[in-house]
Amino acid sequence: MDYSNQVSPEVKEKMKKNLVFVGIFAIVMFFAGLTSAYYVSMGGGFWLKYPMPSGFYLSTAVILLSSITFILAIQQVKKGAIGAMKILMVLTFMLGVLFVVFQFKGYRQLINAGVYNPSMYWSYPEILVNDGRYGDTLLVYKDQQPITVDGNDFYWNNKKLTDREFKDFQRFMKNYAIPEQVIFAQQQKPIKAYPSDQYTLYYNNLPLIIKNEMLYKNDSTPLTHVDEIRLCKVALNVTLGRGHFMIKGTIGKDFDVYLKGNKLDYKDGGFWSKGQRLSETAQLRAKETSDNSSAFLYVITFAHLLHIIGALIYLMFTLKNALSNRYTKENTLSLRMAGMFWHFLGVLWLYLFLFFNFIH
Repeated sequence: MDYSNQVSPEVKEKMKKNLVFVGIFAIVMFFAGLTSAYYVSMGGGFWLKYPMPSGFYLSTAVILLSSITFILAIQQVKKGAIGAMKILMVLTFMLGVLFVVFQFKGYRQLINAGVYNPSMYWSYPEILVNDGRYGDTLLVYKDQQPITVDGNDFYWNNKKLTDREFKDFQRFMKNYAIPEQVIFAQQQKPIKAYPSDQYTLYYNNLPLIIKNEMLYKNDSTPLTHVDEIRLCKVALNVTLGRGHFMIKGTIGKDFDVYLKGNKLDYKDGGFWSKGQRLSETAQLRAKETSDNSSAFLYVITFAHLLHIIGALIYLMFTLKNALSNRYTKENTLSLRMAGMFWHFLGVLWLYLFLFFNFIH
């Protein structure tokens, strides 16, 4: 026997609300655990901090606006204005989709700034460049003077390269920036040499010689395949704008590095705190430190994005019901429950956004 019709509307509403509250509570605990882990990890060692991308600001605006349109839609259906409710629900759904678009725009901006998702095969999870670091074994001379690097700033004749000079240097290095040479190391032919009137490649402080379109350490010793891979990695880093740091830009201006809550300076190839250079042990530890800050950022924001996508799928069915005149002045329970969960996800994103802006 079916007893569902014998349940009062008040009991039905309470049951559905309880289900929504249980789901909300589980999600709150999940994200509370992630943000707590972030906060604890931040105080334990080297930590990278940088501004949030503009895409995240835009996504914050649209999800807050979508909550407003959802509230207005429920108000309109309670007044019997079904047509207005339909328009507002369409706007709510479109704003939800726009949130996803702006989130991916933010991820693209992070990648362009050198902040990579650690799960990507081409990413480097360290704060500092270790593999293919310019100046360790390979150096470039311009007009018989070396191009050096400190932080992410490149210098020539004791002056920082201008944007135009650096782009010209990058164009030269791009000749050797061959990703396939690194990824498929065993399948590549020897790399071709590119003569230049301005630039000369140096290996261990000795100029490389070009013979038969190949690079030689001396008249008879060509670069080994391992050295060629190292050259490709160095060239890739320079082409991507990296010097000593994986993230692009200037420390203190575009990003900061902290050690146990203390902001660090970087000069002469090392970290400094309060006017004192950190010990060599600490410098070595910095080189071995993973960029956990960015890893947390991607994990937390993408976990929220997955919840938004799931809610959008449900919202799509809600929109279908709205356009099919399923909601009336007397029948708004499902619409209100969907709105409750959608508002929660908006508030959750606002919390995460503020958390990353003021803590990250």
